[in-house]
This record gives sequence, structure tokens and C-alpha cells, in this order.
Amino acid sequence: MKKSLFIKILFLLIFTGGTSFNGLVNNVYICKGKYSEKYHYISNCRGLSNCKSSIKEVTQSEAENYGRTLCGWED
Repeated sequence: MKKSLFIKILFLLIFTGGTSFNGLVNNVYICKGKYSEKYHYISNCRGLSNCKSSIKEVTQSEAENYGRTLCGWED
């Protein structure tokens, strides 16, 4: 019973964008700083540690529309 519930929850998380397994990411993190160029899958990525502005959660497509590319620590 517990195993099947876990599998159902995991399935829902993966296919509704609630997690970041193997490129199934919908939401990423960006630094809102003027010269920021990257997006991050993990909110506490070391690439975000230098952010002097606020960190914002956006969709990956939004980040790419802003001209952001994937952080080198996470590719």
C-alpha cells in the first residue's frame, strides 16, 4: 500500500512539473540583478551565491526568453 502511494505521488510530481528530475523542470531560479545571465534548477545553487539582488522563481521558458542560459554548475 505505501509503495503504490509513493509511486502515484512521484508520478504526479514528475508529470505536473513539481520536481526537476532529468530535464523535466518547469520552474527555475534567476537572479534579478542587472547583469545576471544564468538560470538555475536548484534555489541554493552555488552559482546564485553572488546574487546581490533578489532571486525569482520563473518557468524555464521565461528564463530563456530573458536570454538566460543554464548555470555551468548544473549542466
